[in-house]
Amino acid sequence: MVNIKATAYKRIFSVNRHIADTIIQLDSNRKLPKSPKDKKSAVNTSKDAPRINNLDLRRSTVLKDTIRDTTKRPIKILNDTNRVRSTVIDTTKSGSDLDTEIKDIADSVFNDLKTGMSYRIGNARVSYGDFELDAEYIRIDRKKKLIYASGRRDPRTGRYIGRPISKQGKDEPIVSDSLLFNYETKRGHIWNISTQQDGNFISKGQAKKLNEDEVALANVIFSACDKPTRGEDPDYGIVITRGIAEPKRIISGPAYLMIEGIPLPIGVPFGFFPKTNSRTSGVLLPTFGEDATLGFFLRDFGYYIGLSDYADLTNMGTYYSNGSYEVSSALDYMKRYKYSGGLKLSYGSHNYALPGDPPSRDFHIDWRHQQNPSASPGSTFSASVNAGTSSYYQNNPASNNYNLQTLTQNSLASSIAYSRTWAGTPFNLTTSLSHSQDLVRKTVSLTLPDINFSMTSINPFDKKDRVDEQKWYQKITMAYTMQASNSIRSVPESQLFKSETFTKRLQNGIQHNVPIGVNFNLFDYFQFSGSMNYTDRWYFQSVRQRFARADSLVTDTVPGFTRVGNYSLNASLSTRLYGLLNFKNSKLMAIRHVITPNIGFSYTPDYSGLNRPYNRLIVSNATVPYPVIYQRYSIYQSSLYGGPSGGKQAGISFSVDNNLEAKLRPKSTDTVQQNRKINLIQSLSFSTFYNFAADSFNLSPISASGHLGLFKDKINVSFSGIFDPYVNRVYDSITNGQVIPYRRTINRYTWQEGKLPKLVSFSFAVSGSLNPAVFHPSPNANAAANGLTLATANPQQRQNLAMLNSDPAAYMDFNIPWNLVLNYNFSYSNQYISSQRANTIMLSGDLSLTKAWKIQFNTNYDFAVGQLSSATSFAIYRDLHCWDLSIQWLPFGYYKSYNVTLRVKSQILQALKLSKRSDYTNNVNFNQ
Repeated sequence: MVNIKATAYKRIFSVNRHIADTIIQLDSNRKLPKSPKDKKSAVNTSKDAPRINNLDLRRSTVLKDTIRDTTKRPIKILNDTNRVRSTVIDTTKSGSDLDTEIKDIADSVFNDLKTGMSYRIGNARVSYGDFELDAEYIRIDRKKKLIYASGRRDPRTGRYIGRPISKQGKDEPIVSDSLLFNYETKRGHIWNISTQQDGNFISKGQAKKLNEDEVALANVIFSACDKPTRGEDPDYGIVITRGIAEPKRIISGPAYLMIEGIPLPIGVPFGFFPKTNSRTSGVLLPTFGEDATLGFFLRDFGYYIGLSDYADLTNMGTYYSNGSYEVSSALDYMKRYKYSGGLKLSYGSHNYALPGDPPSRDFHIDWRHQQNPSASPGSTFSASVNAGTSSYYQNNPASNNYNLQTLTQNSLASSIAYSRTWAGTPFNLTTSLSHSQDLVRKTVSLTLPDINFSMTSINPFDKKDRVDEQKWYQKITMAYTMQASNSIRSVPESQLFKSETFTKRLQNGIQHNVPIGVNFNLFDYFQFSGSMNYTDRWYFQSVRQRFARADSLVTDTVPGFTRVGNYSLNASLSTRLYGLLNFKNSKLMAIRHVITPNIGFSYTPDYSGLNRPYNRLIVSNATVPYPVIYQRYSIYQSSLYGGPSGGKQAGISFSVDNNLEAKLRPKSTDTVQQNRKINLIQSLSFSTFYNFAADSFNLSPISASGHLGLFKDKINVSFSGIFDPYVNRVYDSITNGQVIPYRRTINRYTWQEGKLPKLVSFSFAVSGSLNPAVFHPSPNANAAANGLTLATANPQQRQNLAMLNSDPAAYMDFNIPWNLVLNYNFSYSNQYISSQRANTIMLSGDLSLTKAWKIQFNTNYDFAVGQLSSATSFAIYRDLHCWDLSIQWLPFGYYKSYNVTLRVKSQILQALKLSKRSDYTNNVNFNQ
């Protein structure tokens, strides 16, 4: 008879039980000698004695006991809160190699010296060299060099727990129902395995370890479904009836596809599955389909090249039966803590026209580059290039998965920038190359390059070692900015790469700006601000105008260096006025009104006189019967930074801003009992300017603007308007037999005629995004979102981010039950003889019907026209765990279409999908 006695530290708790009763239930192959009947185990049931199931059995801190095993007395295992596992050293074999090589710990230990069998029960662990094994039950046969491990059935839940988890070297851990391993030959047999590597899961069946590098497989399931990690059957997979697993690949014999446990008549006689921790090159399988215009197609076939651990190259192509084709090459690269990015070049040739007509050729360049801020302190480099022919997205809709926002965009923009700051100095440098493209007008604007060198504000008259308070002149600040640019504006796409575009249409110049200012308080209640600004412009070309004939104006570009400068003076005085209205015996405690008036003076000389050398007057050499025509112009009027503004200005500006907020008493249910503040009006301002130097119309139009936030700033409301203070008369004229009204403004104020200024322009906008996370924010979610970057993300997170960037429409957050985005815009313009109105609303959002169903919508409605936008779309998403079902529908308009896609979530098996699509290219009005 062999007994086990467990003792808990501080609170004694003893259990005496026959070891045979414990082991025989787990290992039916090995039966221990029956022990005679003992007395019933004495169990301490006092309140201070904890249950044995609640013992904190930790592997981390183990103090080994030396126990001499005999057949005449029980084994004693001491357990306490700091030492919960024990190992048994066989004193009869002390000094043997086996005891020094095999290390084991467990809750309960038993060694049979006669048979050479050792038993480890309860959270057992055995390690031998680079082999590690965890299980609920482990049996060690020292004579045959075998280790057997299995779990056990939980008597309370009936679930099989404590499954063996084995690991050898750097291999991924393997979970199984049971295993038998020869630790000398390193061969073994595994039943119902479950392991994963790089998103691949192998489960079920049997595995037999042949040697250190090869494992024989039988009836295992290869899948990208993660259900095997939870002990469940995968939703789908490839059943490998016979195969050999090597460190970098799995060689399969006959294999077939299984979905939801149902074998399908789709199989292969042999197969090859890559299994490697590094990037591996390989063929990309295409998808098949039909386009109503281009014919049958093979889409996205190509070759993937794993260049290194930092970069990979994906080459893909699409071919249509009518001779059209698309090719693309995408390079993705990333070096952790340094930089990341991707470059994609695309080209397409499509025969949308009649047979024999030339195809439409398009190209596109997409480059993104991001540098880690800590990679090179003081300097940053970034790139965001999105350029190509204006018809690329319309002729290549599949390149962006028929994304509606991409198809309907009107412009493209690019920027490549480098910035540099010098530590300890106020200087910084920024240089950039930029591109903008109008897809409707098919024009391109380039800036090659734009250089900005600046010095932040300094106090030239202040002392570094000053200890007393600043004097007024020590508060004077000075800054400097230099901007140099070389640009081409609004060039047609067809003329962009012609030589005369860069020789005749290129504009360049350098602009210097020096602002000098001072700020200080007056009489403790007023804030005074004064400034002087000087701007100097350098040009390397200017324009000359002349009349070639009586009414034919010719403009010539003349090379040569010229410069022009101008200055302006400004001063302002502001203060704040507070008003407070208190309430008693009410939830409303008080209302506070803050008024911020500002009065300013500005002066700018007159730079429009003919005494300035850059202002010219031209007169036509017309003769009878043609009238004489004259015209004034500036030689800088078409230059990059323009010239000095005309007209003398010396006047006073007025502005007043209002802020209104309320304070509420806390609710009785509020445990913090803290007062609440609510912004009733965040800003309501009025402004105008009176020019004393003008001979008429001295007062500028009065402008008003304001904004406020509703529902704790969840909804933003803004409005603005312009009031005309002058009297306007409307008259009729007759031209070509038609009555045409026209307006004449009179130098007379409206209040002189007993009227208020007329509202000539008004705009009103409401925008916001509402969802449960907005009303009940989670601080942990915000911290996690702010802390996750490409540099800090783990490989799985970076893989998910890359997948999201490549196809944003494929991502759907089912954790948010509903989300609504609202944008409402109203504008009104009155020109006295005509008026215009615009009244539109844009709604988009999604609703999770269940944890797996989500509905998404996006629409615009024009109240003036009374119809929905043609860009209205609906989508339905179904989360099928390992699969995604998406239905996208555009019910009407130019892009009328639908798309139903069922695909695997795993990025490894993206080619495994089923699609049914009706493209907008099938519409009868396409390409008309």
